[in-house]
Amino acid sequence: MLSFLLVFELSYFIMSKLPKENQFFDLSDYGRPIAKYIANLLKNGSATPIDVTICFIISGLFAVFCILNQQYWAAAFFLVLKSILDAADGELARLKNTPSYTGRYFDSIADILLNLMIVLAIWHVYQNTLVLAILAFLGIQLQGTLYNYYYVILRNKHNGDTTSRVFEKEAPNAMIGERQSTVNWLFKLYHICYGTFDKVIYWLDSKAVENGRFPNWLMTAVSSFGLGFQLLIIAVMLVLDFGHLIIPFFIGYSLLIFIFIGLRKSIIRFEQQPL
Repeated sequence: MLSFLLVFELSYFIMSKLPKENQFFDLSDYGRPIAKYIANLLKNGSATPIDVTICFIISGLFAVFCILNQQYWAAAFFLVLKSILDAADGELARLKNTPSYTGRYFDSIADILLNLMIVLAIWHVYQNTLVLAILAFLGIQLQGTLYNYYYVILRNKHNGDTTSRVFEKEAPNAMIGERQSTVNWLFKLYHICYGTFDKVIYWLDSKAVENGRFPNWLMTAVSSFGLGFQLLIIAVMLVLDFGHLIIPFFIGYSLLIFIFIGLRKSIIRFEQQPL
């Protein structure tokens, strides 16, 4: 399954939400081709994007169960399936023209809770120090936040979709078909889950909003922080019997946050130098 996903044409991984000149090879989006296929199968039926989100939650829970029972090939399968379904809910929303803040916040809240459960399952099986497990979880979330931060800035700058915002300070107005009370409640929960991570990344690179310059090669590198690629790394390490290294790996991998931010700032300084 994993090798099959990795041999798709490169064009499937280019981000279609951006103008051609700003599209980049997204390492975390390997599940997009199958996600589009699933969405097309469901577009004329009664299934909603929320239904697909619930399916990826179930897949994530199966992955956690398999990790706890040391069934690592099965865990890898469900981790990859979770990534595919995570993309499929958004694809279905676009096909049915039913974007919603309810779906976006529900998706994100499910992601962070599943990430925590996956890390804790790995900690339990491999008996890592709990402090290290927490550090790995925080690192995983900061990595994903940096990628989302840069990507949302890029999409906002080039007229991308409007359901994602650079700053999440207050609940947005509900879209057609969703209740404002539901959006408000989910936003509060979303803010509790992600608010601190957003503030940390903004503090590290607050100028990105004003003078953001994101070469395609840099975005490709930062896309290795995307949740899909993170789960793929976990899946591969599990089946290769490197599960005991997953927690220390993600702690060390977090150092790239500072390298990527430093590269982006260096690009700006270089371009501002007089000839």
